[in-house]
Amino acid sequence: MTQEPVLVVDRLTTQMMFGRVLCKIVEDISFKLYPGKTLALVGESGCGKTITALSIMRIIPTPPALPSQGQIFFKGKDLLKLSESEMRKIRGARIAMIFQDPISALNPVFTVGNQLIEVAELHLKIYGDEAIERAVKILDEVGIIAPRECLSAYPHQLSGGMKQRVMIAMALMCEPDILIADEPTTALDVTIQAQILALIKELQTRMNMAVLLITHDMDVVGEVADEVIVMYASQVMERGSSKQVFTTMSHPYTLGLFQSRPTLNTPRGKLKAIPGTVPHPTNYPEGCRFHPRCPFMMPKCKHGNVPDFEIHHEKSHKSKCWLYDESEESRLKLLQRNRND
Repeated sequence: MTQEPVLVVDRLTTQMMFGRVLCKIVEDISFKLYPGKTLALVGESGCGKTITALSIMRIIPTPPALPSQGQIFFKGKDLLKLSESEMRKIRGARIAMIFQDPISALNPVFTVGNQLIEVAELHLKIYGDEAIERAVKILDEVGIIAPRECLSAYPHQLSGGMKQRVMIAMALMCEPDILIADEPTTALDVTIQAQILALIKELQTRMNMAVLLITHDMDVVGEVADEVIVMYASQVMERGSSKQVFTTMSHPYTLGLFQSRPTLNTPRGKLKAIPGTVPHPTNYPEGCRFHPRCPFMMPKCKHGNVPDFEIHHEKSHKSKCWLYDESEESRLKLLQRNRND
């Protein structure tokens, strides 16, 4: 029996004003989230990953952003067509989000207990001792050693790892169908990173949650993701299962992300970075948006829209790259690429 997706994002586009210029900061992205599965959105800062998540949650300020276009179906309802009051019932309760920086996401003037109990009252309609016990239970589940004492602590009194666990607890208070995790381990040391990722995976399995993971860290993706979408300059460059993407790295940008990872064998000062930077939305190049940084660039890469090509005839694995149009020019470039690998 085929499992039904809990979220279907269809051709989502979000635009924003920069001065007097209207730019697409998420362009025509589509994907599905399934219960118990993790989809990773990967790419450098500024490629559109977080804006995709904020568009789903409908928490981008408008202006400067315009209302998102396309469709986002959650259990048959198009989130982009709901009223704000209807959306509030879903946001935080059925679709929850862990933000990148727990320091700024937690309110510094309220205790952990105040903030957790507010979620319980708002979404679960439980109050008093029942709300307190619910907060203690969820803090215990996310690995807080003394959950009852933690209720009276202020955010500044907690370590970075504990703040992140409190954020996860807040997100999971209502046992949501979907958890969006935006760079959940960026500010943490390696040991705490592993603990947080293991915690999210454990809670996902128990609650059968769909997880949308936003990250730039390919090692994290390899540990937890079932499917991967690689984004660059607001567009999807490559998509497929984690195994497909990690094995093939079909798009030159994906390959660059992998090659720029530090490893135990990387000599000091020899990290292979992708040359250049992600272009600003007001200054996207024509043709393939990655071509100014691409070592396999061909003349045709500089003009027109690049289609999505199936990789090795697998419909689930696609790459927005002319290397796969089966022309002689592209075949020779692929041979060059494979020799360099």
